[in-house]
Amino acid sequence: MKLKGITLCLLVALIATCLGYIFPLIGSMIFSIIIGILIGNFINIEPYEEGIKYSGKKLLQYGIILMGFTLSFKTAINLGASSFPLIITSIAAALIVGILGGRLFNINQRISTLIGVGTAICGGSAIAAMSPIIKAKDEEIAFSIATIFFFNIIAVFIFPTAGHWLQLSDTGFGYFAGTAINDTSSVVAAGYAFSEHAGDTATVIKLVRALMIVPICILFALLQTGYSSVNLKKVFPWFILYFFLASIIASIMPIPAYVTSSIKLLSTFLMSTALAGIGMTVNIRKFFEIGVKPLGLGAITWMVVIVMSLFMQQLLHIW
Repeated sequence: MKLKGITLCLLVALIATCLGYIFPLIGSMIFSIIIGILIGNFINIEPYEEGIKYSGKKLLQYGIILMGFTLSFKTAINLGASSFPLIITSIAAALIVGILGGRLFNINQRISTLIGVGTAICGGSAIAAMSPIIKAKDEEIAFSIATIFFFNIIAVFIFPTAGHWLQLSDTGFGYFAGTAINDTSSVVAAGYAFSEHAGDTATVIKLVRALMIVPICILFALLQTGYSSVNLKKVFPWFILYFFLASIIASIMPIPAYVTSSIKLLSTFLMSTALAGIGMTVNIRKFFEIGVKPLGLGAITWMVVIVMSLFMQQLLHIW
């Protein structure tokens, strides 16, 4: 029965959301995964399995679609053009290093792809969007998200200090944080820790970067079946199209701020609910069998993105 499993996931997400408010640097999604893993490994979840699997897949997609309503093209016009070269080069660097690095270190291709995409675009949201396209397993999704969020937490602490040490301007730090930190919440935290202007700049750039979910997912969907036999109707991730349409609607039909805030909260809660379900399917023994190589790959990929962001700022005289 789906309802029992969905209810369990909703309860975990509610607890995780409360913990996320108390410990914002960690966030509700990480707490959802952690609690889910504990429940899945220490409690018999067989009676809840159908609802858990439904939550892990469908509620995740619904959360991503709702997220589209919070991203408006209009808010990104002024900064979008100037930040686009940084965004594109950072994304390209993360994807290349993530995927090729995975092959070099003999890491599961799905994990290396998820780490690369998560580092390149918007952390857990990008991983959530990409995972059904490459048919990633729940354990691989959970591990990849945990890896990415580990570095998000580090970024919140070290980026403001690094920005002052590098003598970045408020605008320069906004570009730096917006292009080199993975998750939106961490971008906001680090940006506003530096200054209000840096926070505003970083947030807008991060939203532009997050919109790249759509073309990257479309590209991977095409690559999954090969260029010679692409059946778009079959392979296209339709929930990504709905995400894209939602962002278009938000641009041409302004949504009141209080509605946008409510949508964002619901989107985050649905994704936390889904991640609770994903966490419950994780076998902790297999989790540890993956090893430390993916964590190392995440670190290397992130370092390359940081260097690329700073290099492009110097090249374009943004500092």
